[in-house]
Amino acid sequence: MLTALLIGFPLIASLLVFFIKGNASRNIALGASVIQFAISLAAFFMYRHNPDNAILSFNHTWVQSLGINFAVSLDGISMLLVLLTTFLVPLIILSSFKNEYENPHSFYGLILLMQMALIGVFVANDGFLFYVFWELALIPIYFICLLWGGENRGKITFKFFVYTLLGSLFMLVGLIYLYNHTGGITGVKSWMVNDLYEAGRSLDLKQQSAVFWMIFIAFAIKMPIFPFHTWQPDTYVNAPTQGTMLLSGIMLKMGTFGVIKWLLPVVPLGLEAWGGTAITLSVIGIVYASCIAIVQKDYKRLIAYSSIAHVGLISAGILTATQQGVQGAVMQMLAHGVNVVGLFLIADILLRHTGTREIDKLGGIRGMNGNFAVLFLIVLLGAVALPLTNGFIGEFLLINGVYQYSAWMAAFAGLSVILGAVYMLRSYQGIMLGERKDNNMAFGPLATTDKAVLIIICVVIIAFGVYPKPLNDLAEEGVKQILMNLK
Repeated sequence: MLTALLIGFPLIASLLVFFIKGNASRNIALGASVIQFAISLAAFFMYRHNPDNAILSFNHTWVQSLGINFAVSLDGISMLLVLLTTFLVPLIILSSFKNEYENPHSFYGLILLMQMALIGVFVANDGFLFYVFWELALIPIYFICLLWGGENRGKITFKFFVYTLLGSLFMLVGLIYLYNHTGGITGVKSWMVNDLYEAGRSLDLKQQSAVFWMIFIAFAIKMPIFPFHTWQPDTYVNAPTQGTMLLSGIMLKMGTFGVIKWLLPVVPLGLEAWGGTAITLSVIGIVYASCIAIVQKDYKRLIAYSSIAHVGLISAGILTATQQGVQGAVMQMLAHGVNVVGLFLIADILLRHTGTREIDKLGGIRGMNGNFAVLFLIVLLGAVALPLTNGFIGEFLLINGVYQYSAWMAAFAGLSVILGAVYMLRSYQGIMLGERKDNNMAFGPLATTDKAVLIIICVVIIAFGVYPKPLNDLAEEGVKQILMNLK
């Protein structure tokens, strides 16, 4: 029942916020998101104490004639992603307090509505319900980007919408195909995840291969993986900062989570036949996006390409289907979500304080605001996976997992560490160090809300870099459950 509350509470809160005019809506949205985080913490401690607690699951018949159930529950992996979502949304809302938005009640209502759909994706145990939440998550972010985005937002947002919608339709076809193969001896069709697992494993190699690509394409677009990535850079740059945070910090995790729960255990023969091809595409994306990031002039676009590189490594680790690879992917999903929200906030702070994100036009900011320089550096070091930061353990496990699959793949995937350090450290040097390029440029003190968000992110980066055990244990348990279904 608590899991149903995690879905229902942000839905009710979003409807309330839609009817509140003015900036009071953002305060109510922030309060609701903090309460939501408290609910997720309660679920986390209950799960740690007793993973089989009945209060952590809910199953009610929705459409009996079609075997559709409103079935939701928490396992190790979904628990971590629910925590990530409910932790980041209050920070995303708080980071917006220095920005003025037209119709703020609609803006914050859409954020809470999207939070509801994201949590639904992570806790759904019914294939049809998973698809419904998957599509619902697209609607709020579409309007956030369309109504509050930058120039050419109509064209860019339409491309994003078409890409993701087409991918979703491929997935729907794959899920329907699996559904039609459920029933077995009883003949009763079902959308429940374990029934879809059994249906997938009952297929021959040719059928599993077709299902693999139908479902993988949807997830590859959402992450995104090369060559399905072309919508991402423009969308990330054009979207309002908070929309970009939602897209990169949480929404892309829908794709990586989907591969773990709704692809690997469904078509093991298809994974064996085509996993290598998918890993190759992921690794190409790592090198390709990293090289493009190095030459970027706009700092926000640089972060967008770095996100493609990071998610490429996550995807490669998952597709190895090894304990280290998948577990590292889960840990890196958490670290990337926190770090990328910090980086996009830094890009927004730079634009608000200096009027530009062009690296070549910036410089010497450390001398104008030393506190910002320190916070920026901590977030950056987490992003490049320095030991004792949150990014290290996931990246270490990922490269280990890819190495077990192929030493050559690991060698190219490992370039993400080197190239990532190159473009991140060069950008920091250009923005923060040296002499200011424009003597008229001033960089005043940070707003209280900006400073609060960055400090919280930096504390998390260090805390879970030094002591990742609670999250790592939960990830290990969840991954073992998934991999058991591959045998």
